[in-house]
Amino acid sequence: MSDPLSNPVGAIAQLLDGLLRSALPGWLASMLMAVIGAGVLAGVVSGAVILLVWMERKIIARMQDRSGPNRVGPFGLLQTVADAIKLLSKEDIVPARVDKVLWALSPIIVLAAALMAWAVIPWSPGVAPSNLNVGVLFVSAMGSMPVIGVIMAGWGSNNKYALLGGMRSAAQLVSYEIPGILAALVPVMLAGTMSMTGVVLAQELPTRLGGIHNWWFVFTPWGFLAFIIFLIAGIAETNRTPFDLIEAESELAAGFHTEYSGMRFALFFLAEYANVFAVSAIGATLFLGGWAGPIPFVPSVGPGILFFLGKTMFLVFVFMWIRSTLPRLRYDQLMNFAWKRLLPAGLIVVGITACWITLSNMLLPGVR
Repeated sequence: MSDPLSNPVGAIAQLLDGLLRSALPGWLASMLMAVIGAGVLAGVVSGAVILLVWMERKIIARMQDRSGPNRVGPFGLLQTVADAIKLLSKEDIVPARVDKVLWALSPIIVLAAALMAWAVIPWSPGVAPSNLNVGVLFVSAMGSMPVIGVIMAGWGSNNKYALLGGMRSAAQLVSYEIPGILAALVPVMLAGTMSMTGVVLAQELPTRLGGIHNWWFVFTPWGFLAFIIFLIAGIAETNRTPFDLIEAESELAAGFHTEYSGMRFALFFLAEYANVFAVSAIGATLFLGGWAGPIPFVPSVGPGILFFLGKTMFLVFVFMWIRSTLPRLRYDQLMNFAWKRLLPAGLIVVGITACWITLSNMLLPGVR
């Protein structure tokens, strides 16, 4: 049984699972736990997106010497709720000549990929919707799925501007996915596992550096470089400034979602912010120790979920900070940076990590 003080979420989950199994057959209890977990996850995603939109508006307003939302609800907290109600009440316009199947499925696929990435994120010890032993591989696969939805949106809209925006978007996502995966390989190699939970546990254990606990991978030189590459690739894959060439209002209207309105457009919007949180959570897990304590020289103390959320929200703040300060790149600069800068840097960091692990195993065999 998990300790309610150090792992309250895990304790509640185990208590609920025990109650269901005492009253229902095992297979039905497992099914109900999966349904409850999916419902809780969907609710958390929706609530997180509402909070992140409000946060971004307030943070950017502060950095640009503006007020931001301050009329609807205390501190403008209900402004995003009002916007969601507005989008839900808008007419769902379907252009006459679209490919209705591709056009309708596109926002669902993009959002589903974002939600699936949340499924393997370890929030605290013993609390992960699905603790896969190939969690990093699963996250990488889910990161590739939005490309399919983006191309479907551009092609299915039967609009030349949407098609051009979809092609540009697909090229950008594929280009930055490669260095992002290379960067994610560094913590996998250091931990010796592709399990997200295993990567966190590896960062909690004492290291060769004097037996230090919680020596997160970002504190190693190669881990820090990999973290920077991962962060830049994550910003590009979530279509954030300075890499938000997907929209390019001056050239391509709204890009691949030009023909979408109402709630269908809101699904793309929801997927973007869900991806921002997911990328931040994955970065916190792989490089910042996940639920491990905030001080790298002492073992973890207290509820791990608070440490995890603190690190994740810090990275979310970095995303918003960058958006409020940097201008867009040109498209040629965007692609050149991916293939001529980030990709070689990712390969070099992976090579350095492999050499360091090999030398360490030769000099200190059997010691992490």
